[in-house]
Amino acid sequence: MKKRPLIILTGPTAVGKTKASIGLAKAVGGEIISADSMQVYRKMDIGSAKITREEMDGVPHYLVDVLDPSEEFNVAFFQKMAKEAMEQIYANGHIPIVVGGTGFYIQALLYDIDFTEGKEDDSVRSELEVFAAKHGAEKLHEMLREIDPKSAETIHANNVKRVIRAIEYYRQTGRPISEHNEVERQKESPYHFAYFVLMDDRQNLYDRIEKRIDLMLADGLLDEVKRLQEEGYTKDMVSMQGLGYKEILDYLNGDLTLEEAVYILKRDTRHFAKRQITWFRRERNVVWIHKNELNYDEDKILEKMLHVLKEKEIIENGFIDKDDFTL
Repeated sequence: MKKRPLIILTGPTAVGKTKASIGLAKAVGGEIISADSMQVYRKMDIGSAKITREEMDGVPHYLVDVLDPSEEFNVAFFQKMAKEAMEQIYANGHIPIVVGGTGFYIQALLYDIDFTEGKEDDSVRSELEVFAAKHGAEKLHEMLREIDPKSAETIHANNVKRVIRAIEYYRQTGRPISEHNEVERQKESPYHFAYFVLMDDRQNLYDRIEKRIDLMLADGLLDEVKRLQEEGYTKDMVSMQGLGYKEILDYLNGDLTLEEAVYILKRDTRHFAKRQITWFRRERNVVWIHKNELNYDEDKILEKMLHVLKEKEIIENGFIDKDDFTL
């Protein structure tokens, strides 16, 4: 059976994926699926740097503004929703382009990772949640490091839910979740794909991050977080753990000064970008698009991606091979 086409466009936060993705979608007749853990939430626009209707420029987008901030979003949920979106895009005769910086989400979709083994256990989860509340996220992370050092390297201590899930998996199966994920990663992708990672000079990327956060604050990030808090959304929710939300919540709750909150937000966003880059370097069959080497020319960036798509025979003469959509 001929594999159906899939394009992935990812890269670290603030690198410029949105603009590049729109140009690519228009060039190949694509529709975009967001692989972003925050843009999925309604009412969370500024802090998530959510794409606007104007920026979409008529290109259909999926998994943007589909959940309430009180709802939990995780990799298994993303995988299910993204597959449904892909079927719709294929039915439309178009090609899905997965765009976003959440590497684990992309990996889960690309290699169809199985999340059925090791079901969530309420009793274990509750026990670990109590432990985290009493002793802190760092102590919980130390627990993970003892049983699964590889997962501890890739899961940040602040991502308490993923830390808990990894410990939970170990207790249920007797083996590290990193081992399970590694086996799943060796699977052949069911898609005929091109995996682009948009990259920039490190210092320039960090400057872009600083400017983006300054712009978020100027655009009303404080008011957005305050409004969410007034509507009852709290720091223990997955959505409010996102960068830009938890720091401003700490300021609003009097735990930090505004200057401290902004400093932490900028620092942690730089660290996040660094971890994203490390993740993408471990992935297989990745095509790196270095913006600085292409003089930040959007036309040249698009031209390079189209060249790769033709080489991989995902598009022919600038167009998609319509036979790719047959099952």
